[in-house]
Amino acid sequence: MEIFLDSVDLTEIKKYHMYNIVDGITTNPSLMANSKMDFYETINSICKIIKGDVSVEVASNDFEEMVKEGNRILEVAPNIVVKLPMTWDGLKACKYFRDGGNKVNMTLCFSPNQALLAAKNGATYISPFIGRLEDIGEDGMQLIADIRNIYNNYDFKTKILAASIRTTEHVFEAALCGADVVTIPAKILSQLIEHDLTSKGLEKFNQDWEKSGMKI
Repeated sequence: MEIFLDSVDLTEIKKYHMYNIVDGITTNPSLMANSKMDFYETINSICKIIKGDVSVEVASNDFEEMVKEGNRILEVAPNIVVKLPMTWDGLKACKYFRDGGNKVNMTLCFSPNQALLAAKNGATYISPFIGRLEDIGEDGMQLIADIRNIYNNYDFKTKILAASIRTTEHVFEAALCGADVVTIPAKILSQLIEHDLTSKGLEKFNQDWEKSGMKI
C-alpha cells in the first residue's frame, strides 16, 4: 500500500520524505487556504520535493471552470494529479483530462455507486472519506471493502485512495480492506511507528548495555 502525506506544509513534507516512506502528496482547498505561500508557489515547492503523484484540487464546481483551473494547475509540474469533486461536472471534467492523458483523483466519495462511476470514467484514483462517514455513524471501512470487491469483479484499474484518516487504526484497517493508497496527515503518520513495547524494550537494552561497559 502506498502512503501519501495529506499536507502542504513543506517542513512536514521534507521531514517524512527523508525516510523514503512518502509516495505522494494530497492537497485540498482547506489545506491550501492555510498555506503561507501563494497557491502556485506552494504546488511548485511541493513538486520539487516529491517526485510521486501530487493531487491538487480545483476550486470550481462548474465543468468549464474546472477545465480552465485544471489546465493551469497541470502546467506547474509533470507529476500533478488533477483532483475533482465526485459530481456530474466532476465526472465530465474527469473524462476531459483523462482523454488528454492526465491523471485524475475523484474526491469526496461516500458510496460504492460513486466509486463505480469514477472507475467507469477512467479515474486514476477514487478517494473515499473514512472519517467523515464515521462522523455520521456509518462504516467507512466497509465502503473501502465494498469498492475493492466491485473493482476486483470488473478488473477496474482505478486506485482506491483511502482519505479522511483520523487514527492509526484507520491505516491498518484500510490496508486489510485492500486500499491501494492511504493519505494521512503528519500527526497520524508520526504515530505509525510508536509502540509501548518497542520503547520499553529499547530502554531495557540501553540500560543493560550501559551496565556492561562494552563498546562497539
